[in-house]
Amino acid sequence: MPRSKVRFSGRGEIFRGFMADGILLERVTKRYDTLVAVNDLSLAIPQHALFGLLGPNGAGKTTTLRMMMRILIPDDGRIEILGQPLSDRSQDLIGYLPEDRGLYPRMEVLKVLVFLGALKGLTETEAERRAQAWLKRLGLAEWADRKVNDLSKGMQQKVQFAAAVLHQPPLLILDEPFTGLDPVNAALLKDIMLELRAQGATIILSTHRMEQVEMMCDSICLIHRGRNVLSGELRTIKSAYGKNILRIEYRGEDGFLNMPAQIERVSHYGEVAEIKLRPQADPQEILRAAVARGVRITRFELVEPPLNDIFIEKVSASDA
Repeated sequence: MPRSKVRFSGRGEIFRGFMADGILLERVTKRYDTLVAVNDLSLAIPQHALFGLLGPNGAGKTTTLRMMMRILIPDDGRIEILGQPLSDRSQDLIGYLPEDRGLYPRMEVLKVLVFLGALKGLTETEAERRAQAWLKRLGLAEWADRKVNDLSKGMQQKVQFAAAVLHQPPLLILDEPFTGLDPVNAALLKDIMLELRAQGATIILSTHRMEQVEMMCDSICLIHRGRNVLSGELRTIKSAYGKNILRIEYRGEDGFLNMPAQIERVSHYGEVAEIKLRPQADPQEILRAAVARGVRITRFELVEPPLNDIFIEKVSASDA
């Protein structure tokens, strides 16, 4: 797959210059008749960070993103973008990849990118130059003259991504950017997002793929029923839970895991077991039980809980 770099003007520091929070929400509420989609939500998203906005289906994530985009107007509260109140101008500071694709299916790929670039203030010549560079980077150069609806879903998703970044916005809002992508192309998009963050972009990522969030994000916010139930630096959040997950790779019978005094829950993945320990449990007791039964241990690791476990725990607790 082509790996050419997309080159920008200047020294590559294309996003820097703003010193306020990337996005600030203060007590924001959005209602649809009797449904409160977002409820008194306050959130400060650091600038030049990769931020994960998480939550179960129907939590209010997309409504929150659309309010940041001024597609929806809050009923209460206020939102600032890069230190400025929401306005027509603030929209030009944002590149938006919606969960539902917003491309014109009967237009040719290059033409639709040039058109969308022009809407963001680029000249036709500059929009075409940037579009061709992005299509090459994304492995779509040979599809430039094909109509959008001739492309696979994954290809369309990459075109949508190119449309979001074409005008070099300081703020990117990406709603489920990995939808329809195979592992190779998901990795390509991940690398580009990290590259843009290194250049100074502020990126908000909304996704259900927790493994991507753990690899990429500096900070997160978990919302449920429109409320902020957990937010902060990802490293701090995970360390607060302690190393209460024991990951074991073994060969033999799994009877040694029948230790309810030590083990709260076991998840099996073939010959790998992921064990949630009870408070004050001694992992060495589990190791001794395995050895006593003749089980061969090839991996024995105490780790912090995965973000997926934290997600489930916080959502379940807020439903209780």
